[in-house]
Amino acid sequence: MNDQKRSVTELGDPSRPHGEAGKEMLSGMNVRHAPVTEWALSFFDLSSNDRILDIGCGGGETLHKLSKILPTGTFTGVDHSELSVSMSSERNRDAVSEGKMKLIHASVEALPFSDASFDRIITVESFYFWPDPAENLKEVFRVLDQNGQFLIVADIHGGADLSEEDMANIKKYGLFNPTPDEFEALLKNAGFSEVSIHTRPDKSWICAEARK
Repeated sequence: MNDQKRSVTELGDPSRPHGEAGKEMLSGMNVRHAPVTEWALSFFDLSSNDRILDIGCGGGETLHKLSKILPTGTFTGVDHSELSVSMSSERNRDAVSEGKMKLIHASVEALPFSDASFDRIITVESFYFWPDPAENLKEVFRVLDQNGQFLIVADIHGGADLSEEDMANIKKYGLFNPTPDEFEALLKNAGFSEVSIHTRPDKSWICAEARK
């Protein structure tokens, strides 16, 4: 990461994007996170009428990909950054106008949905910033339907051989970066009955898959 991009990230605040720097950062994330997202989406067992939730929807690219893969599904994105909600809405303008997608300003601490509202839930590159991961996962479990599926996607994890730059960013931004075993324990403690941890030997990527 060069000095200019590092400055944009610091000014934009990856934990709650805002301002012009936040816009630039989110646009870059839509591009940079595409490879790990596409890899992780291969673990979703999608059905035609799935109700899908993206927690920490950022710039809206994950929802955009899913709406193209599953044109008959319904989609919801939540983010505690108003800028992220706005940019996700713009990225998915057609799906929003057609009534198949909603973007909501909300926190994972208190998801504004009834129990068992979704068949598939995903979070991409946001779990690092969840305020209370153990408790927040219980909230995810609550809104996931029986036999539903949840994916946590990240391009680094605590069990990988991380670069000095990655380690510096973990410290700088206070990232919560569990090992694969810790991911499994967190998900099981939240109530999930079946947990599978996927990693890439050639990458530091992780996809923690959990079913209710």
